[in-house]
Amino acid sequence: MHKYIQLYGELFEHVQLSHIFSDSKTFVDSYPSKKPEDILKKFHKNKDKSDFKLKKFIEKYFIFPASQEKKIQAKSSLKEHIETLWDILAREADKDISPYSTLIALPFPYIVPGGRFREIYYWDSYFTSEGLSIAGKLDMVEHMIRNFAYLIDKYGHIPNGNRIYYRGRSQPPFFCSMIEILVHYKGIEAILPYLESIEKEYIFWTEKRSVLIEDGNTLNRYMDDNNGPREESYREDIEIYNSVNNEEKKNLYRNIRAACESGWDFSSRWFRDYRNLSTIRTTEILPVDLNSILYNMEFKLSEWFSFEGNDIKSKTYAENAERRLKLINKYFWNREKGFFFDYSYKDHKLTEVWSLAGLYPLFFKIATEEQAEKVSEHISEKFLHEGGLVTTLNETGQQWDKPNGWAPLQWIAVKGLEFYGYNDLAEEIAKRFVNLSYRVFEKTGKMMEKYNVCDMTPEAGGGEYPLQDGFGWTNGIVSAMEMMIKRES
Repeated sequence: MHKYIQLYGELFEHVQLSHIFSDSKTFVDSYPSKKPEDILKKFHKNKDKSDFKLKKFIEKYFIFPASQEKKIQAKSSLKEHIETLWDILAREADKDISPYSTLIALPFPYIVPGGRFREIYYWDSYFTSEGLSIAGKLDMVEHMIRNFAYLIDKYGHIPNGNRIYYRGRSQPPFFCSMIEILVHYKGIEAILPYLESIEKEYIFWTEKRSVLIEDGNTLNRYMDDNNGPREESYREDIEIYNSVNNEEKKNLYRNIRAACESGWDFSSRWFRDYRNLSTIRTTEILPVDLNSILYNMEFKLSEWFSFEGNDIKSKTYAENAERRLKLINKYFWNREKGFFFDYSYKDHKLTEVWSLAGLYPLFFKIATEEQAEKVSEHISEKFLHEGGLVTTLNETGQQWDKPNGWAPLQWIAVKGLEFYGYNDLAEEIAKRFVNLSYRVFEKTGKMMEKYNVCDMTPEAGGGEYPLQDGFGWTNGIVSAMEMMIKRES
Protein backbone atom coordinates (compact mmCIF):
# COMPACT_ATOMS: atom_id res chain seq x y z
CA MET A 1 0.00 0.00 0.00
CA HIS A 2 1.37 3.39 -0.99
CA LYS A 3 2.76 5.59 1.82
CA TYR A 4 0.13 8.21 0.88
CA ILE A 5 -2.60 5.90 2.15
CA GLN A 6 -0.56 4.71 5.14
CA LEU A 7 0.08 8.32 6.03
CA TYR A 8 -3.61 9.17 6.35
CA GLY A 9 -4.65 5.88 7.95
CA GLU A 10 -8.02 6.33 9.63
CA LEU A 11 -8.73 9.54 7.71
CA PHE A 12 -8.22 7.79 4.37
CA GLU A 13 -10.62 5.00 5.34
CA HIS A 14 -13.20 7.47 6.66
CA VAL A 15 -13.16 9.45 3.41
CA GLN A 16 -13.26 6.44 1.09
CA LEU A 17 -16.07 4.66 2.97
CA SER A 18 -18.21 7.71 3.69
CA HIS A 19 -19.62 8.34 0.19
CA ILE A 20 -18.71 12.03 0.41
CA PHE A 21 -17.42 11.69 -3.15
CA SER A 22 -19.35 9.76 -5.77
CA ASP A 23 -16.05 8.49 -7.21
CA SER A 24 -13.45 6.91 -4.92
CA LYS A 25 -10.73 8.09 -7.31
CA THR A 26 -11.38 11.76 -6.47
CA PHE A 27 -9.67 11.65 -3.08
CA VAL A 28 -6.58 9.69 -4.15
CA ASP A 29 -6.05 12.12 -7.03
CA SER A 30 -6.10 15.10 -4.66
CA TYR A 31 -3.18 16.31 -2.56
CA PRO A 32 -2.90 18.09 0.80
CA SER A 33 -2.47 21.84 1.12
CA LYS A 34 -0.54 21.36 4.39
CA LYS A 35 1.76 18.70 5.80
CA PRO A 36 -0.19 15.44 6.12
CA GLU A 37 0.81 14.96 9.76
CA ASP A 38 -0.67 18.38 10.62
CA ILE A 39 -3.93 17.54 8.83
CA LEU A 40 -4.11 14.21 10.63
CA LYS A 41 -3.64 15.89 14.01
CA LYS A 42 -6.48 18.28 13.25
CA PHE A 43 -8.66 15.37 12.14
CA HIS A 44 -8.10 13.42 15.38
CA LYS A 45 -8.72 16.54 17.42
CA ASN A 46 -12.02 17.39 15.72
CA LYS A 47 -13.55 14.17 14.35
CA ASP A 48 -15.65 13.40 17.44
CA LYS A 49 -17.13 16.88 17.78
CA SER A 50 -20.87 17.12 17.12
CA ASP A 51 -20.47 19.80 14.47
CA PHE A 52 -17.66 18.01 12.57
CA LYS A 53 -18.36 17.69 8.83
CA LEU A 54 -15.94 15.36 7.05
CA LYS A 55 -16.49 16.75 3.56
CA LYS A 56 -15.93 20.35 4.68
CA PHE A 57 -12.77 19.26 6.48
CA ILE A 58 -11.41 17.54 3.37
CA GLU A 59 -12.33 20.44 1.12
CA LYS A 60 -10.47 22.79 3.48
CA TYR A 61 -7.22 20.85 3.56
CA PHE A 62 -7.00 19.15 0.15
CA ILE A 63 -6.64 20.41 -3.40
CA PHE A 64 -8.80 18.49 -5.84
CA PRO A 65 -8.16 17.69 -9.50
CA ALA A 66 -9.67 20.20 -11.91
CA SER A 67 -12.54 18.98 -14.03
CA GLN A 68 -12.12 19.23 -17.80
CA GLU A 69 -15.84 18.83 -18.52
CA LYS A 70 -16.44 22.55 -19.12
CA LYS A 71 -13.53 22.76 -21.51
CA ILE A 72 -15.03 20.26 -23.96
CA GLN A 73 -17.45 21.99 -26.28
CA ALA A 74 -18.82 20.19 -29.31
CA LYS A 75 -17.70 21.45 -32.70
CA SER A 76 -19.82 21.45 -35.83
CA SER A 77 -18.22 18.28 -37.18
CA LEU A 78 -16.87 15.20 -35.50
CA LYS A 79 -13.52 15.59 -37.25
CA GLU A 80 -13.14 19.14 -35.87
CA HIS A 81 -14.25 17.93 -32.45
CA ILE A 82 -11.56 15.24 -32.36
CA GLU A 83 -8.93 17.73 -33.51
CA THR A 84 -9.92 20.05 -30.65
CA LEU A 85 -9.92 17.17 -28.18
CA TRP A 86 -6.29 16.32 -28.90
CA ASP A 87 -5.33 19.71 -27.43
CA ILE A 88 -7.71 19.37 -24.47
CA LEU A 89 -6.47 15.87 -23.62
CA ALA A 90 -2.79 16.82 -23.99
CA ARG A 91 -0.66 17.32 -20.89
CA GLU A 92 2.72 19.01 -20.72
CA ALA A 93 5.66 17.32 -19.03
CA ASP A 94 4.94 17.17 -15.30
CA LYS A 95 6.62 19.86 -13.20
CA ASP A 96 6.23 21.30 -9.71
CA ILE A 97 4.15 18.39 -8.40
CA SER A 98 3.41 18.31 -4.69
CA PRO A 99 5.59 15.73 -2.89
CA TYR A 100 2.33 14.31 -1.55
CA SER A 101 0.66 13.90 -4.94
CA THR A 102 -0.02 10.38 -6.22
CA LEU A 103 0.92 11.46 -9.75
CA ILE A 104 4.15 9.97 -11.11
CA ALA A 105 5.84 12.85 -12.93
CA LEU A 106 6.61 12.16 -16.59
CA PRO A 107 9.41 13.96 -18.46
CA PHE A 108 7.57 14.38 -21.78
CA PRO A 109 4.07 15.52 -22.88
CA TYR A 110 1.29 12.94 -23.13
CA ILE A 111 -2.40 12.35 -23.88
CA VAL A 112 -4.89 11.36 -21.17
CA PRO A 113 -8.11 9.46 -21.98
CA GLY A 114 -10.47 12.08 -20.50
CA GLY A 115 -13.13 12.35 -17.79
CA ARG A 116 -11.99 10.80 -14.51
CA PHE A 117 -8.89 9.45 -16.24
CA ARG A 118 -6.52 12.38 -15.63
CA GLU A 119 -3.25 10.53 -16.21
CA ILE A 120 -1.69 8.53 -19.02
CA TYR A 121 -2.94 4.94 -19.33
CA TYR A 122 -0.80 2.21 -20.77
CA TRP A 123 -2.84 0.25 -23.30
CA ASP A 124 -5.05 3.25 -24.12
CA SER A 125 -1.96 4.98 -25.44
CA TYR A 126 -1.39 2.50 -28.28
CA PHE A 127 -4.91 2.92 -29.68
CA THR A 128 -4.76 6.68 -29.13
CA SER A 129 -1.45 6.71 -31.03
CA GLU A 130 -3.03 5.09 -34.09
CA GLY A 131 -5.18 8.22 -34.42
CA LEU A 132 -2.48 10.67 -33.40
CA SER A 133 -0.16 9.41 -36.14
CA ILE A 134 -2.89 9.84 -38.76
CA ALA A 135 -3.55 13.37 -37.46
CA GLY A 136 0.09 14.26 -38.08
CA LYS A 137 0.95 14.24 -34.37
CA LEU A 138 3.78 11.70 -34.51
CA ASP A 139 5.80 13.88 -32.15
CA MET A 140 3.22 13.23 -29.41
CA VAL A 141 3.38 9.48 -30.11
CA GLU A 142 7.14 9.64 -29.68
CA HIS A 143 6.80 11.66 -26.48
CA MET A 144 4.54 8.97 -25.00
CA ILE A 145 6.95 6.22 -26.07
CA ARG A 146 9.77 8.10 -24.31
CA ASN A 147 7.63 8.39 -21.18
CA PHE A 148 7.03 4.65 -21.23
CA ALA A 149 10.74 3.93 -21.70
CA TYR A 150 11.33 6.19 -18.68
CA LEU A 151 8.78 4.22 -16.61
CA ILE A 152 10.33 0.89 -17.62
CA ASP A 153 13.74 2.18 -16.59
CA LYS A 154 12.33 3.46 -13.27
CA TYR A 155 10.05 0.55 -12.29
CA GLY A 156 10.95 -2.36 -14.56
CA HIS A 157 7.52 -2.18 -16.18
CA ILE A 158 4.92 0.30 -17.37
CA PRO A 159 2.34 0.84 -14.61
CA ASN A 160 -1.39 0.79 -15.39
CA GLY A 161 -1.17 4.62 -15.32
CA ASN A 162 1.20 7.25 -13.95
CA ARG A 163 -0.18 7.15 -10.43
CA ILE A 164 1.64 5.68 -7.44
CA TYR A 165 -1.39 3.53 -6.61
CA TYR A 166 -1.12 1.83 -10.04
CA ARG A 167 2.47 0.65 -9.58
CA GLY A 168 1.58 -2.91 -8.56
CA ARG A 169 0.19 -3.74 -11.98
CA SER A 170 0.69 -3.00 -15.65
CA GLN A 171 -1.75 -3.29 -18.57
CA PRO A 172 -1.73 -5.23 -21.87
CA PRO A 173 1.86 -4.65 -23.07
CA PHE A 174 1.37 -2.64 -26.27
CA PHE A 175 4.65 -0.70 -25.96
CA CYS A 176 6.12 -2.79 -28.76
CA SER A 177 3.10 -2.02 -30.98
CA MET A 178 3.50 1.71 -30.30
CA ILE A 179 7.08 1.46 -31.50
CA GLU A 180 5.85 -0.33 -34.63
CA ILE A 181 3.88 2.84 -35.43
CA LEU A 182 7.12 4.81 -35.13
CA VAL A 183 8.92 2.32 -37.38
CA HIS A 184 6.15 2.63 -39.98
CA TYR A 185 6.72 6.37 -40.27
CA LYS A 186 10.43 6.71 -39.49
CA GLY A 187 11.99 3.44 -40.59
CA ILE A 188 13.45 0.53 -38.65
CA GLU A 189 16.25 2.68 -37.20
CA ALA A 190 13.62 4.20 -34.91
CA ILE A 191 13.66 1.07 -32.74
CA LEU A 192 17.31 1.37 -31.72
CA PRO A 193 16.84 3.69 -28.71
CA TYR A 194 14.08 1.43 -27.34
CA LEU A 195 15.35 -2.13 -27.79
CA GLU A 196 16.68 -2.32 -24.24
CA SER A 197 13.37 -1.00 -22.86
CA ILE A 198 11.28 -3.52 -24.81
CA GLU A 199 13.48 -6.36 -23.60
CA LYS A 200 13.32 -5.13 -20.01
CA GLU A 201 9.52 -5.05 -20.18
CA TYR A 202 9.49 -8.52 -21.73
CA ILE A 203 11.55 -9.82 -18.79
CA PHE A 204 9.01 -8.31 -16.37
CA TRP A 205 6.15 -10.21 -18.02
CA THR A 206 8.01 -13.50 -18.32
CA GLU A 207 9.46 -13.40 -14.80
CA LYS A 208 6.59 -11.86 -12.83
CA ARG A 209 3.55 -13.10 -14.77
CA SER A 210 4.44 -16.66 -15.84
CA VAL A 211 2.73 -19.97 -15.12
CA LEU A 212 4.51 -23.28 -15.68
CA ILE A 213 2.23 -25.51 -17.72
CA GLU A 214 4.21 -28.40 -19.21
CA ASP A 215 7.76 -29.68 -19.74
CA GLY A 216 9.35 -26.44 -18.58
CA ASN A 217 7.13 -24.32 -20.85
CA THR A 218 5.32 -21.30 -19.53
CA LEU A 219 2.42 -19.09 -20.55
CA ASN A 220 1.45 -15.80 -19.01
CA ARG A 221 -1.37 -14.31 -16.97
CA TYR A 222 -2.48 -11.00 -15.53
CA MET A 223 -1.58 -10.28 -11.91
CA ASP A 224 -0.95 -7.51 -9.39
CA ASP A 225 1.84 -7.35 -6.84
CA ASN A 226 -0.65 -6.25 -4.16
CA ASN A 227 -3.54 -8.06 -2.52
CA GLY A 228 -5.69 -5.40 -0.86
CA PRO A 229 -8.55 -3.16 -1.89
CA ARG A 230 -7.63 -0.79 -4.72
CA GLU A 231 -6.91 2.65 -3.32
CA GLU A 232 -8.82 4.31 -6.16
CA SER A 233 -11.85 1.98 -5.74
CA TYR A 234 -11.54 1.34 -2.03
CA ARG A 235 -15.21 1.50 -1.10
CA GLU A 236 -16.32 -0.63 -4.04
CA ASP A 237 -13.78 -3.36 -3.24
CA ILE A 238 -14.64 -3.44 0.46
CA GLU A 239 -18.33 -3.81 -0.41
CA ILE A 240 -17.61 -6.80 -2.68
CA TYR A 241 -15.34 -8.34 -0.04
CA ASN A 242 -18.02 -8.06 2.64
CA SER A 243 -20.57 -9.77 0.37
CA VAL A 244 -18.67 -13.01 -0.30
CA ASN A 245 -17.94 -16.14 1.73
CA ASN A 246 -14.60 -16.81 3.39
CA GLU A 247 -13.28 -19.05 0.61
CA GLU A 248 -13.92 -16.37 -2.01
CA LYS A 249 -12.31 -13.69 0.20
CA LYS A 250 -8.82 -15.21 0.10
CA ASN A 251 -7.62 -13.91 -3.27
CA LEU A 252 -10.51 -11.61 -4.12
CA TYR A 253 -8.56 -8.36 -4.10
CA ARG A 254 -5.69 -9.74 -6.15
CA ASN A 255 -8.11 -11.14 -8.74
CA ILE A 256 -9.89 -7.79 -8.95
CA ARG A 257 -6.56 -6.02 -9.38
CA ALA A 258 -5.44 -8.57 -12.00
CA ALA A 259 -8.60 -7.86 -14.00
CA CYS A 260 -7.58 -4.20 -13.93
CA GLU A 261 -4.20 -5.17 -15.36
CA SER A 262 -6.06 -6.89 -18.21
CA GLY A 263 -7.87 -3.65 -19.01
CA TRP A 264 -11.14 -5.63 -18.96
CA ASP A 265 -12.43 -4.48 -15.59
CA PHE A 266 -14.79 -6.11 -15.38
CA SER A 267 -15.91 -8.93 -17.65
CA SER A 268 -17.47 -12.38 -17.40
CA ARG A 269 -14.18 -13.59 -18.92
CA TRP A 270 -12.79 -13.62 -15.40
CA PHE A 271 -15.75 -15.09 -13.45
CA ARG A 272 -16.30 -18.72 -12.54
CA ASP A 273 -20.01 -17.97 -12.55
CA TYR A 274 -20.26 -15.60 -15.48
CA ARG A 275 -23.08 -13.64 -13.85
CA ASN A 276 -21.31 -13.01 -10.56
CA LEU A 277 -18.35 -10.68 -9.96
CA SER A 278 -17.72 -12.27 -6.54
CA THR A 279 -16.52 -15.44 -8.35
CA ILE A 280 -13.71 -13.54 -10.08
CA ARG A 281 -10.63 -15.73 -10.71
CA THR A 282 -8.48 -13.70 -13.09
CA THR A 283 -5.17 -15.07 -11.82
CA GLU A 284 -6.25 -18.64 -12.61
CA ILE A 285 -6.75 -17.82 -16.27
CA LEU A 286 -4.18 -17.77 -19.05
CA PRO A 287 -5.56 -15.09 -21.41
CA VAL A 288 -5.36 -15.55 -25.17
CA ASP A 289 -4.91 -11.81 -25.74
CA LEU A 290 -1.92 -11.39 -23.41
CA ASN A 291 -0.11 -14.42 -24.82
CA SER A 292 -0.72 -13.20 -28.37
CA ILE A 293 0.75 -9.80 -27.47
CA LEU A 294 3.81 -11.48 -25.95
CA TYR A 295 4.24 -13.62 -29.07
CA ASN A 296 4.38 -10.43 -31.11
CA MET A 297 6.91 -8.97 -28.69
CA GLU A 298 9.13 -12.06 -29.11
CA PHE A 299 8.74 -12.01 -32.90
CA LYS A 300 9.61 -8.31 -33.13
CA LEU A 301 12.53 -8.57 -30.71
CA SER A 302 13.98 -11.32 -32.90
CA GLU A 303 13.58 -9.16 -36.00
CA TRP A 304 14.92 -6.01 -34.37
CA PHE A 305 17.91 -7.64 -32.64
CA SER A 306 18.80 -9.10 -36.02
CA PHE A 307 18.75 -5.59 -37.47
CA GLU A 308 20.98 -4.41 -34.63
CA GLY A 309 23.39 -7.25 -35.44
CA ASN A 310 22.84 -9.28 -32.27
CA ASP A 311 22.29 -12.71 -33.83
CA ILE A 312 22.37 -14.57 -30.51
CA LYS A 313 19.49 -12.62 -29.03
CA SER A 314 17.66 -12.70 -32.35
CA LYS A 315 17.83 -16.50 -32.40
CA THR A 316 16.71 -16.77 -28.76
CA TYR A 317 13.63 -14.62 -29.32
CA ALA A 318 12.77 -16.44 -32.57
CA GLU A 319 12.83 -19.72 -30.62
CA ASN A 320 10.67 -18.19 -27.86
CA ALA A 321 8.15 -16.98 -30.44
CA GLU A 322 8.00 -20.38 -32.15
CA ARG A 323 7.49 -22.12 -28.81
CA ARG A 324 4.70 -19.73 -27.81
CA LEU A 325 3.04 -20.10 -31.22
CA LYS A 326 2.71 -23.84 -30.66
CA LEU A 327 1.40 -23.34 -27.12
CA ILE A 328 -1.20 -20.79 -28.25
CA ASN A 329 -2.56 -23.25 -30.80
CA LYS A 330 -2.50 -26.07 -28.26
CA TYR A 331 -4.06 -24.27 -25.28
CA PHE A 332 -6.31 -21.56 -26.70
CA TRP A 333 -7.82 -23.01 -29.88
CA ASN A 334 -11.11 -24.90 -29.50
CA ARG A 335 -11.32 -27.10 -32.59
CA GLU A 336 -14.92 -28.10 -31.99
CA LYS A 337 -16.16 -24.52 -31.63
CA GLY A 338 -13.76 -23.02 -34.14
CA PHE A 339 -12.67 -20.12 -31.92
CA PHE A 340 -9.90 -19.00 -29.56
CA PHE A 341 -10.77 -19.01 -25.83
CA ASP A 342 -8.94 -18.29 -22.57
CA TYR A 343 -7.53 -21.28 -20.68
CA SER A 344 -8.00 -22.03 -16.98
CA TYR A 345 -4.79 -23.69 -15.82
CA LYS A 346 -6.42 -24.58 -12.49
CA ASP A 347 -9.28 -26.44 -14.21
CA HIS A 348 -7.05 -27.68 -17.07
CA LYS A 349 -9.58 -26.62 -19.67
CA LEU A 350 -10.73 -23.78 -21.89
CA THR A 351 -13.20 -21.30 -20.46
CA GLU A 352 -16.72 -21.07 -21.89
CA VAL A 353 -16.81 -17.31 -22.53
CA TRP A 354 -16.87 -16.18 -26.16
CA SER A 355 -15.04 -12.85 -26.29
CA LEU A 356 -13.27 -10.55 -28.72
CA ALA A 357 -10.00 -11.58 -27.08
CA GLY A 358 -10.30 -14.45 -29.56
CA LEU A 359 -9.39 -11.99 -32.35
CA TYR A 360 -5.88 -11.27 -31.03
CA PRO A 361 -4.36 -14.32 -32.78
CA LEU A 362 -5.59 -12.80 -36.06
CA PHE A 363 -4.36 -9.31 -35.22
CA PHE A 364 -0.86 -10.67 -34.53
CA LYS A 365 -0.95 -13.13 -37.48
CA ILE A 366 -0.80 -16.22 -35.29
CA ALA A 367 -3.91 -17.98 -36.62
CA THR A 368 -3.84 -20.35 -39.59
CA GLU A 369 -5.97 -19.59 -42.65
CA GLU A 370 -8.43 -22.28 -41.55
CA GLN A 371 -8.68 -20.86 -38.03
CA ALA A 372 -9.18 -17.33 -39.35
CA GLU A 373 -12.01 -18.51 -41.60
CA LYS A 374 -13.88 -20.09 -38.69
CA VAL A 375 -13.28 -17.10 -36.43
CA SER A 376 -14.58 -14.73 -39.11
CA GLU A 377 -17.78 -16.77 -39.43
CA HIS A 378 -18.43 -16.58 -35.68
CA ILE A 379 -17.70 -12.84 -35.63
CA SER A 380 -20.24 -12.27 -38.37
CA GLU A 381 -22.89 -14.58 -36.90
CA LYS A 382 -22.50 -14.04 -33.14
CA PHE A 383 -20.77 -10.73 -32.38
CA LEU A 384 -21.82 -8.30 -35.12
CA HIS A 385 -24.63 -5.89 -34.26
CA GLU A 386 -25.95 -2.64 -35.66
CA GLY A 387 -23.22 -0.52 -34.06
CA GLY A 388 -20.26 -2.92 -34.31
CA LEU A 389 -19.03 -5.86 -32.25
CA VAL A 390 -20.11 -6.79 -28.73
CA THR A 391 -17.27 -7.54 -26.31
CA THR A 392 -18.63 -10.91 -25.14
CA LEU A 393 -21.88 -12.79 -25.72
CA ASN A 394 -22.84 -12.58 -22.04
CA GLU A 395 -25.17 -9.83 -20.83
CA THR A 396 -24.10 -9.35 -17.22
CA GLY A 397 -24.24 -5.64 -16.41
CA GLN A 398 -20.42 -5.52 -16.48
CA GLN A 399 -18.95 -2.94 -18.82
CA TRP A 400 -16.72 -5.40 -20.72
CA ASP A 401 -19.66 -7.60 -21.72
CA LYS A 402 -22.64 -7.41 -24.05
CA PRO A 403 -24.16 -5.00 -25.13
CA ASN A 404 -21.06 -2.80 -24.94
CA GLY A 405 -18.56 -2.30 -27.71
CA TRP A 406 -15.14 -0.69 -27.22
CA ALA A 407 -13.00 1.08 -29.80
CA PRO A 408 -9.77 -0.89 -29.13
CA LEU A 409 -11.48 -4.24 -29.65
CA GLN A 410 -13.18 -3.05 -32.85
CA TRP A 411 -9.68 -2.16 -34.09
CA ILE A 412 -8.19 -5.51 -33.11
CA ALA A 413 -11.03 -7.27 -34.96
CA VAL A 414 -10.98 -5.05 -38.04
CA LYS A 415 -7.23 -5.22 -38.57
CA GLY A 416 -7.07 -8.92 -37.73
CA LEU A 417 -9.78 -9.78 -40.26
CA GLU A 418 -8.16 -7.51 -42.84
CA PHE A 419 -4.82 -9.31 -42.46
CA TYR A 420 -6.50 -12.57 -43.48
CA GLY A 421 -8.37 -11.10 -46.43
CA TYR A 422 -11.83 -10.67 -44.86
CA ASN A 423 -11.95 -7.10 -46.09
CA ASP A 424 -15.71 -6.85 -46.56
CA LEU A 425 -16.43 -7.94 -43.00
CA ALA A 426 -13.66 -5.71 -41.63
CA GLU A 427 -15.02 -2.72 -43.51
CA GLU A 428 -18.58 -3.46 -42.38
CA ILE A 429 -17.51 -3.53 -38.72
CA ALA A 430 -15.57 -0.28 -39.14
CA LYS A 431 -18.47 1.46 -40.89
CA ARG A 432 -20.97 0.39 -38.24
CA PHE A 433 -18.78 1.55 -35.36
CA VAL A 434 -17.91 4.85 -37.02
CA ASN A 435 -21.59 5.45 -37.83
CA LEU A 436 -22.49 4.76 -34.20
CA SER A 437 -19.88 7.23 -32.94
CA TYR A 438 -21.29 9.86 -35.34
CA ARG A 439 -24.82 9.15 -34.21
CA VAL A 440 -23.93 9.50 -30.53
CA PHE A 441 -21.88 12.63 -31.24
CA GLU A 442 -24.80 14.27 -33.06
CA LYS A 443 -27.05 13.47 -30.10
CA THR A 444 -24.68 14.33 -27.22
CA GLY A 445 -21.78 16.35 -28.67
CA LYS A 446 -19.40 13.82 -27.08
CA MET A 447 -16.97 11.04 -27.94
CA MET A 448 -17.56 8.21 -25.50
CA GLU A 449 -15.36 5.71 -23.71
CA LYS A 450 -17.65 2.84 -24.79
CA TYR A 451 -20.90 2.33 -26.72
CA ASN A 452 -24.00 0.15 -26.67
CA VAL A 453 -23.63 -1.52 -30.06
CA CYS A 454 -26.84 -3.57 -29.83
CA ASP A 455 -29.38 -0.82 -29.25
CA MET A 456 -28.44 2.49 -30.79
CA THR A 457 -30.70 4.57 -28.55
CA PRO A 458 -29.46 4.17 -24.94
CA GLU A 459 -26.01 4.97 -23.63
CA ALA A 460 -23.60 2.21 -22.74
CA GLY A 461 -23.69 1.06 -19.13
CA GLY A 462 -21.97 -1.06 -16.53
CA GLY A 463 -18.79 -0.37 -14.63
CA GLU A 464 -17.94 1.31 -11.34
CA TYR A 465 -18.25 4.86 -12.62
CA PRO A 466 -20.50 6.94 -14.94
CA LEU A 467 -19.94 6.88 -18.70
CA GLN A 468 -16.85 8.95 -19.51
CA ASP A 469 -16.38 11.23 -22.48
CA GLY A 470 -13.23 12.53 -24.12
CA PHE A 471 -12.13 9.97 -25.18
CA GLY A 472 -8.57 9.17 -26.17
CA TRP A 473 -8.77 5.72 -27.70
CA THR A 474 -12.18 6.30 -29.30
CA ASN A 475 -10.86 9.45 -30.98
CA GLY A 476 -7.82 7.52 -32.19
CA ILE A 477 -9.63 4.49 -33.54
CA VAL A 478 -12.53 6.36 -35.16
CA SER A 479 -9.94 8.54 -36.94
CA ALA A 480 -7.97 5.46 -38.06
CA MET A 481 -11.11 3.63 -39.20
CA GLU A 482 -12.32 6.62 -41.21
CA MET A 483 -8.96 6.69 -42.99
CA MET A 484 -9.26 2.95 -43.67
CA ILE A 485 -12.82 3.26 -45.03
CA LYS A 486 -11.80 6.12 -47.36
CA ARG A 487 -8.83 4.10 -48.60
CA GLU A 488 -11.00 1.10 -49.42
CA SER A 489 -13.92 3.05 -50.97
